[in-house]
Amino acid sequence: MGKHSLQRESKLPNSVKGALVMGTLAATTGTMPAIASAATTTIDVPGVGKFDVEVPDQYAAQAEQLNQQLNQALEQAPKMMPGAPALPNFAPPAMPEPPKQQTAADIALEAAKTKVGAMYSWGAAGPYNFDCSGLVQWAYKQAGIKLPRTSFEQSHVGAPVAFQNLRPGDIVITNGGGHVGMYAGDGLLLNAVQSGEPVSYTNLSPDDVVTARRIV
Repeated sequence: MGKHSLQRESKLPNSVKGALVMGTLAATTGTMPAIASAATTTIDVPGVGKFDVEVPDQYAAQAEQLNQQLNQALEQAPKMMPGAPALPNFAPPAMPEPPKQQTAADIALEAAKTKVGAMYSWGAAGPYNFDCSGLVQWAYKQAGIKLPRTSFEQSHVGAPVAFQNLRPGDIVITNGGGHVGMYAGDGLLLNAVQSGEPVSYTNLSPDDVVTARRIV
């Protein structure tokens, strides 16, 4: 038997290797080849190695066919492997919305809320006692907005707002123009009510409103 080449050295004797190849030929042809004049043929066994084997001339074609079948089987093997399972579709996590930027009205209303319970005092504009317009003026001052002192003057600042469009922090003039407070949402007015009462929330209806103003 002839020489062979492997990527790693095979420990099989040449006689055994030749027998394996000749046995393979016998399986494909149905007969055991008789040893006659022979030519050296390279048999490539995938995963095992290449063998230079002396094959009788009459079986050279079968040996070549065997090589082709082995190569075809090797090429088709990956196609027969089960495909990798499809990965589940993962939606990217939703990005949190950026925090809402506070407006002057938001800041003023938050400031006024800290004065709930402070007692009414006519002509007072804080920081411990307030009348109605004094509370509104002081609250907006905390937001960097300078408002006039009286409810009448405050009824002309900013832009007019319809009752159904009121937003927290809007200025609301009531009592024929003689009283002012800040809309606190949910139909409530935050205001310094009257002498003897603390700053508190009172109910607000459309009939109470003379005008409403939004500081923009």
